[in-house]
Amino acid sequence: MEKGKIRINTENIFPIIKKAVYSDHEIFLRELVSNSVDAISKRRMVSIAGECENSETPQVNIQINREKNTLTISDNGIGMTDEEIKKYINQVAFSSAEEFLEKYKKDNDEFIGHFGLGFYSSFMVSDKVEIITKSAVNNDKAFRWSCDGSPSFTLDACEKKDIGTDVILHLLDEEKEFIEPARIKSLIKKYCDFMPIDVLLEGEVINKKNPPWRKSSAELKDEEYIELYKYLYPFQGDPLMWIHLNTDFPYHLQGILYFPKLSGRADWEKGEIKLYCNQVFVSDSIKEIVPKYLLPLRGVIDSTDIPLNVSRSALQTDRKVRSISSFISKKIANKLKDLLKNKPEFYAEIWESIAAFVKIGVIEDDKFAELAKESIIFETKFGPTQDLNKEIDSNTLIKKDEKYFTTISNYKERNKEF
Repeated sequence: MEKGKIRINTENIFPIIKKAVYSDHEIFLRELVSNSVDAISKRRMVSIAGECENSETPQVNIQINREKNTLTISDNGIGMTDEEIKKYINQVAFSSAEEFLEKYKKDNDEFIGHFGLGFYSSFMVSDKVEIITKSAVNNDKAFRWSCDGSPSFTLDACEKKDIGTDVILHLLDEEKEFIEPARIKSLIKKYCDFMPIDVLLEGEVINKKNPPWRKSSAELKDEEYIELYKYLYPFQGDPLMWIHLNTDFPYHLQGILYFPKLSGRADWEKGEIKLYCNQVFVSDSIKEIVPKYLLPLRGVIDSTDIPLNVSRSALQTDRKVRSISSFISKKIANKLKDLLKNKPEFYAEIWESIAAFVKIGVIEDDKFAELAKESIIFETKFGPTQDLNKEIDSNTLIKKDEKYFTTISNYKERNKEF
């Protein structure tokens, strides 16, 4: 019997990254901006530990150079020494986020990076990538790293005035779309709009920041919920209602889900809810997280605990994901119950629009059925014992315009002698 270790040929790593790891070339910008935000967060934490000074104006700056066909993503974050470049850049798939958190704060969940492959997504659109960086901790020297997409690189000392990192992409001829300002703005809006740091393009802040779902429901007014909905789903009118999600145990999850006014066929296959990981957009196909009967809902789910594949472009279903799905279903069932009890006329008004969600859910999901079956209402006539001259008991009969609605149990209660 012979034993040994499988050897990886590094000559083949870049074709794998370019063709297999990331399904969409535009992802590189999300990854690089995410890394920059990480670096800024790291500098802040290290400054709290007294090991460096923090930046007064943390920001990520994107610069376009049409003459040189380059795109530069700069930050004033923690920066790197030459030894850190060797450790974190030259070792593909080694994530510096893990080691950093171990040193400074074991339970911190603010860092976006988990895999260490994010930086190398830049080679999907570039034939050469340079890093110019200066460490906030050891800032006596700056260093330049350069690689042409082969396993070979160069690393030498250079001049850099400010602390932080510049990543310079020398774009491939077929990727020149990424030096168009409109294209960059659209990608930042799609992937990085709600990041906590200013993202600038040619000196202009282009991201929205401050996601409402990171606040508590007590901090938000109805107008702010509606504003977010219209921003995420323009020209769709106002939502019928919304549910604010916020839990820290047994997982971290925040979000806002909306019941839309459906004017046509709903998408019961893919859905329109947007999945974020630490304010970074990941996907709008989340059928692994949300039960099928809730896929036509809209809104945002943001969690660092949802397992993603290595490129963060797809979900990996596990017990935690199933638990999150149950949590969302329970929150929605409780919201329905609360509306029926406290705002019965409003509930009757929106019932026609939400009936499909509720009825399909009760049929497909036993747990949801137990919680939501009493939230199904039916249009009804007065029962045999009902006196038309008496005041309507809103606990058993709901009047909306000239129609009356009731639940099955209340109908049976009013007509129990029959």
